[in-house]
Amino acid sequence: MKPARVQAAETPGDGLAAPLVIAAVIVAALYFGREILIPIAIAVLLSFVIGPLVALLRKARLGRIPSVGVAVLLLLAVVAGLGGLIGMQVADLSTGLPRYQRTIAQKAENLKAGPLGDLAGYLRSINHQIQQAGAPEQKPEEKPAPGKPAPPPTVQNPDKPVLVEMRDREPSPVELAEKVLAPVVSPLATLGIVFVVLIFILVQREDLRDRMIRLVGSSDLHRTTVAMDDAARRLSRFFLVQLALNAGFGLVIGIGLWLIGVPNPILWGIFTALMRFVPYIGAFLSALLPLMLAAAVDPGWNMVLATAALFIVLEPLVGQFIEPLVYGHSTGLSPFAVLVSALFWTWLWGPVGLLLSTPLTVCLVVLGRHVDKLEFLDVLFGDRPALTPVENFYQRMLADDPDEAQELAEAILAQCSLSSYYDEVALKGLQLAATDARRGVLTESQLERIRVGIAQLIEDLADRDDVAPETKPTLAGRLLSGRQDEEAPCEAAPAVPDAPAPDQLPEDWRREGAVLCVAGRGPLDEAASMMLAQLLEKHGFGTRVVPFEAVSRAEIGSLDAAGARMICISYLEISGTPAHLRYLVQRVRRRAPEAQVLVGLWPMDDAVLSDPGARESLGADHYAVSLREGVEACLEALRDGAAAAPSPAPAREPEHAPEHEEA
Repeated sequence: MKPARVQAAETPGDGLAAPLVIAAVIVAALYFGREILIPIAIAVLLSFVIGPLVALLRKARLGRIPSVGVAVLLLLAVVAGLGGLIGMQVADLSTGLPRYQRTIAQKAENLKAGPLGDLAGYLRSINHQIQQAGAPEQKPEEKPAPGKPAPPPTVQNPDKPVLVEMRDREPSPVELAEKVLAPVVSPLATLGIVFVVLIFILVQREDLRDRMIRLVGSSDLHRTTVAMDDAARRLSRFFLVQLALNAGFGLVIGIGLWLIGVPNPILWGIFTALMRFVPYIGAFLSALLPLMLAAAVDPGWNMVLATAALFIVLEPLVGQFIEPLVYGHSTGLSPFAVLVSALFWTWLWGPVGLLLSTPLTVCLVVLGRHVDKLEFLDVLFGDRPALTPVENFYQRMLADDPDEAQELAEAILAQCSLSSYYDEVALKGLQLAATDARRGVLTESQLERIRVGIAQLIEDLADRDDVAPETKPTLAGRLLSGRQDEEAPCEAAPAVPDAPAPDQLPEDWRREGAVLCVAGRGPLDEAASMMLAQLLEKHGFGTRVVPFEAVSRAEIGSLDAAGARMICISYLEISGTPAHLRYLVQRVRRRAPEAQVLVGLWPMDDAVLSDPGARESLGADHYAVSLREGVEACLEALRDGAAAAPSPAPAREPEHAPEHEEA
């Protein structure tokens, strides 16, 4: 008989070994293959930039190959022109270096002669005194006694050093050409690889797309094809907009430096436009060299101050006012991802990696938003919250942080109406809490914190009207998100756009208690009633929130329902038979026979609403699955101009009600 084989227990680190090994292999390949991968990455990014031009030429019936050739030739002409300008500017700058060095030396001497020099001399004297105090005392040199001969002088080496002059031989023409062309050969080779790869990418664009589709999602060809085409189109538009903004910024900087008098303004304008692809700090880093040159050119400090003022004024103006109008503050990346990607790509590929870090990471984030298998890239590097608004709402309430919950609500309300926020975010968050409470994973103290937090949030939002916000989604959101509905978690339209003005409601509907918002027996149903009451008040209704205890069998007799025209019962969830809800409707009908009854079952997929027999057995006049529908039902009852007709006499309740009926 064979011995039983014991299976080794898996340790928590076993599942991380394979991803770590794969990540290490990818990083090693990026590092050791950088000579080839850098031109390929530049070619891929350039394909997004000139892709729309190729598509435009193809629409003009120019053909695939001629369109690609014309576009690449135009790009090559632009690159050659910029390279020639940069070369001439650098050559002109090098001719003035001796004069700039003399100006810097003169400024240093002036600083030494001024208060700064006095301070430096004072510090040097203190340092000299400290060294003297710590040095051992030297004995004075002993002089020979009178009558004694002086010691013989030290005999010097009679051999004198011989000066030897070393001269290099004249280089041959081949060596001279190699010395001159060596610094140029490597950039030209890289440029050649870039354009060769770019041509193949543009010519084989559809074939490469199909291969990518096969890798990431061949099981759903339609969805993956649409996603990949949409991602490529959005990246092209985004990079074109960013290139235009950075080029405009560099142009304005160049003109400003020319007016100030800083030499070689074209060079610094191009340099600033390139550095601005590095977010947050790129523009300010590009100001260092023009500031140093201004200090070397001007014997005074006026040129330095004017150059500093140009960058200090222009960068916040573009970053805080112009960019938000065009594509928002963000590139679609979280600030931490921008920092990490800049450090990572700079470590791998040097200065070129620093310039390419943000565009490469944006490409990864867009792929993560469109391809399910790469969604982790969007989670790691994207600027969208890791949790959905509903999950975030529940988590903030659970963590007893109502201030952050209100901050998140303000951000969502910039795009959504108040009623839509309550329906799509707050109510669904409360449903998560109610589900956890039913499962017994929430303690009573946690439930109490949630009740207090949501009550405080509702009170803080009391001054907001239920109207559509005026703000619109930014271009960055439209370019980088996969779908338009991802930009806002809820609708912008209010509950009833054509609702009458609050002062036009009849007096009997505006009195306090005209609409009784009755809470169900769930631990968080009263919060839902408070939301409905607030929305009704914004439309002019007089409301009062009634807890479940006030409509229980023992307390229903003391309920003040005089003047009630509508009774709205709120339930976040109903599990099992709705008998207790049917008995609750019967009790409030006996207490307020002239009022209409609305049952709000906020989980719209509840089985009670899908079963016509169950709905009929409840005996209510109106049913709603959202707060917006609740407001519409009250307005409909108001427009009818009369209370609901008396309902049939309710069936006699059993002498002993089911156990689940009691609160």
